[in-house]
Amino acid sequence: MNRCVRFSIVISSLVLIATSRVYGQQYNSNLFSAMKWRLVGPHRAGRVTTVAGIPGKPAIYYFGTPGGGLWKTTDGGRMWKPIFDDVHVPSISALAVAASDADVIYVGTGEYLEGNGIYKSIDGGATWINVGLRDVHHISSIIISSRDPNIVLVGSYDIFGAGPQHGLFKTTDGGKTWNRVFFKDDKTAIVDICPAPDDARIVYAATFSSQFDPVSRRPMTSESQVYKSTDEGTTWQPVGGAGLPNNPRGRVGVAVAPNTQGRLVYAIMNQGFWRSDDGGATWQQSTKDPRVVGSGYFSRVYVDPKNADVVYVMQTSTYRSLDGGRTFAAWKGEPSGEDDHVLWIDPNDSQRILEGTDQGAVITLDGGSTWSEWFNQPTGEMYHVITDNAFPYRLYASQQDSGSVAVLSRSDFGMITYRDWFSTGAFESGYIAPDLLNPNLVYSVGWYGTVFRLDRTTGQIANVFAPGAKYRYTWETPLVFSPRDPKTLYVGMQYVLKSGDPII
Repeated sequence: MNRCVRFSIVISSLVLIATSRVYGQQYNSNLFSAMKWRLVGPHRAGRVTTVAGIPGKPAIYYFGTPGGGLWKTTDGGRMWKPIFDDVHVPSISALAVAASDADVIYVGTGEYLEGNGIYKSIDGGATWINVGLRDVHHISSIIISSRDPNIVLVGSYDIFGAGPQHGLFKTTDGGKTWNRVFFKDDKTAIVDICPAPDDARIVYAATFSSQFDPVSRRPMTSESQVYKSTDEGTTWQPVGGAGLPNNPRGRVGVAVAPNTQGRLVYAIMNQGFWRSDDGGATWQQSTKDPRVVGSGYFSRVYVDPKNADVVYVMQTSTYRSLDGGRTFAAWKGEPSGEDDHVLWIDPNDSQRILEGTDQGAVITLDGGSTWSEWFNQPTGEMYHVITDNAFPYRLYASQQDSGSVAVLSRSDFGMITYRDWFSTGAFESGYIAPDLLNPNLVYSVGWYGTVFRLDRTTGQIANVFAPGAKYRYTWETPLVFSPRDPKTLYVGMQYVLKSGDPII
């Protein structure tokens, strides 16, 4: 054997032995015991999936997030605290507070992220136990009986595939046992449930038979139907549906008006806004307003608990009708134009409303004239994170439906505040690439695969690359500087493209 070959084998063996010893050693946590996580912000909120309050208690509210757990305020929204961290399930999709006992709360887990069923608290959210449906990974809705907190109805779905987890489940013993009370097939999900405010026996539910493309997150098929129960959710029948548009209707949202014994029902779907005045037997489209339509992302409608003619529709703004859905006007918009999703209206005081949007949970006590802030909820959904070479360094991330943020790693104000962060101009899912040689230049992926450059010395943003029709981009288009050549910037289309020298 050649001496060089023998030498190479010996060296390789020694390296392998040394590496094995290193990786074979037991991990010593004391080596990292001094390292602690700290919040660097920003303290602005992210998407909210579910909200709840307590009638007659204007200081206490709850909201859930798709990836940031469950939060509670006891001072009317001035300070929010996480109350679900010990459970280690971050994705919250539904919650309900018992009308007969405000200390009893049920929480459904699993939105885009998977959950593991239903959790229950009997002490106002201080402690939690799992009360079943662990194999149901996506919960859409929870209703607690107004007369008995042990009677609960739960709707489920699975957006990425067919399975036996779809349907409606009911417990009458506080979650000790569950019965599936509705199951059409393994593709039909429950996306909304709403009881009649003045008759707990009457409940409406909306089904949605759809399969989503896991890459584009868009529905590949879409059929839906409204069902009705007259025995508190034990048995179900499809409503007549005369007058409703044909499928595909998309995702349907339903709401039952007060003081009508369950006869006045509102529904929103892809084709627009509809109402029934006879318990779902017949329907009519009450408005042609093109803004008041549903989608797979919205499709929620709410009714004032004191006035059957006051209706709220969730969209890119919240629209309100004062005449039973015949005309609508924009009621609440958002500073950055993000989407509105869910409402809770105090049944005893319809001026007090909690709303969940893409930028947090906000509270009004005067019917929408004024609102609490959303800079006190660090729940933003961040897609990516990267740092620059400045001192102190900055952290950069893009936030779902909220653009982007750059945050200082430490501040001169004793704590990191809104003074210490700014936007780079990135699209919500875009990668950010701070210049390795000049931290005042920041490159970001913008709309439609474009690349922006922010010059902090001038405050100007310039477009330095547009893919046009020649290149194909993705929702999360990669963008990164070369670690070997800091003047070269790479962007990922169907090909890997690199910048010239210098970047223009």
